[in-house]
Amino acid sequence: MLATDLQPVTRALISVSDKTGLVEFGQALAALNVEILSTGGSAKMLADAGVPVTEVADHTKFPEMMDGRVKTLHPIIHGGILALRDNPNHTDAMKAHNIGAIDLVVVNLYPFEETVAKGADFHTCIENIDIGGPAMIRSAAKNYGFVNVVVDASDYQSVIDELQSNSGKTSSELRKKLAAKAYARTGAYDAAISTWYAAQLGDEFPDRMVFAGTRLQTLRYGENPHQSAAFYANSESRTGVATATQIQGKELSYNNYNDTDAAFELVAEFDPAVSGPVCAIIKHANPCGVATGATLAEAYKTAFACDTTSAFGGIIAANQTLDAATAEEIVKIFTEVIIAPDATDEAKAIIAAKKNLRLLLTGGLPNPTSAGRMVKSLSGGYLVQGRDNALTAEPELKVVTKRAPTEQELADLLFAFTVGKHVKSNAIIYVRDGATVGVGAGQMSRVDSSKIAAAKSLEAAQNAGESVAWAKGSVVASDAFFPFADGLLAAAEAGATAVIQPGGSMRDDEVIAAADEAGLAMVFTGMRHFRH
Repeated sequence: MLATDLQPVTRALISVSDKTGLVEFGQALAALNVEILSTGGSAKMLADAGVPVTEVADHTKFPEMMDGRVKTLHPIIHGGILALRDNPNHTDAMKAHNIGAIDLVVVNLYPFEETVAKGADFHTCIENIDIGGPAMIRSAAKNYGFVNVVVDASDYQSVIDELQSNSGKTSSELRKKLAAKAYARTGAYDAAISTWYAAQLGDEFPDRMVFAGTRLQTLRYGENPHQSAAFYANSESRTGVATATQIQGKELSYNNYNDTDAAFELVAEFDPAVSGPVCAIIKHANPCGVATGATLAEAYKTAFACDTTSAFGGIIAANQTLDAATAEEIVKIFTEVIIAPDATDEAKAIIAAKKNLRLLLTGGLPNPTSAGRMVKSLSGGYLVQGRDNALTAEPELKVVTKRAPTEQELADLLFAFTVGKHVKSNAIIYVRDGATVGVGAGQMSRVDSSKIAAAKSLEAAQNAGESVAWAKGSVVASDAFFPFADGLLAAAEAGATAVIQPGGSMRDDEVIAAADEAGLAMVFTGMRHFRH
């Protein structure tokens, strides 16, 4: 049976790749009269610090070999870890084979994930797959009734505290917690290896797909107060919300994180060196205003003007360093989060006056064309797909109407279609002079999305003291094809002069004819951007 009471720690095995806090931990164990076994660099560091240590090879009487591949894979090591101390058969075997009990296993693994992230070659990555470490971790975790396993330096102090409080013993509660954490670590490690290996083989969707994450934060609740939630980072080395530094403001919520990610992914589509300053305002994961400008402050004010009502309590993303002029404009209304690659000291000081306003700085923009997975849970399973990382460029456009778009129309069409990637389907986006002037999102009918976007453009004009809807003279983008001419005609009625859409409907000829009759220029992209 498994022991559940306090268990003594008389011998520890320490073999760590990350040596953070190692010396202090070893000194504390030595002060508690714990015998320490160790290997390689760990043993040297401890010995150099004056901590009594025995090399594993001296303990097993078997030399380390094969460039370190074989050192802890030995019956004396695993027998000492796995033996049930209250099982006579086990204790008799220990005596017969001179196997000493190991009560504490301290192991962190070869840095496989970090090696992959650095872009190392295949052979180097293979050599950074730890074998002995996971074996010892799993052995110790299985025998949690008697053995403590530590895979994270942040747990060193809790182990020392228990040993000091309990006369050199640990509680079953601590051992269980450590065992659970250990299995999670080896599971994540194996997930990283299997994911990398599949990628090396070009197998995008292997028979077994494993996901792993590291908890960054336990959230107050999920989308609603009755739902629990937490934020995890995956092994993907991609700039974004998960890598951002929060400079100020209260804790972010589930919805804050979701919307902030949507905002930052949108502005990342626009390289500031090419597009200039771009600002996006997001509400409930949909953009309510996106604009370019000669300055970031101008881009923000233009984006804000698109929908001043929805912008209240929104998320703001910038594609370049946040400056004081832009910060001054943003703090005029209530905003939940600002995310940008960086911010000037003057901008930070302005935002600091709003103590609840969160400011996240990322140090850069995510690459919009990088590969990656998107995962959605279903009852009993997952849907997995690649990230929508395709961009539409001018040479890929096909003019299908009698009239071709003007140079300004073409620029606005590309801007509108790029924004449309980030609007929930069915999506209709009106753009004029590098700024959204009406957005229709998430409707069951594309016609309804067109009408809503047109109504938004009239409301924006009226808020600016104008009587003519801003959609008049704009271009319009649709995330998917128009199945009938009615959606296109609704856009023409709103005042759009040019259209961009994927094409591919059975009634494309009918839609093109309607565009020609209305005097519209229309281009097909051959690519849709559904977003659900």
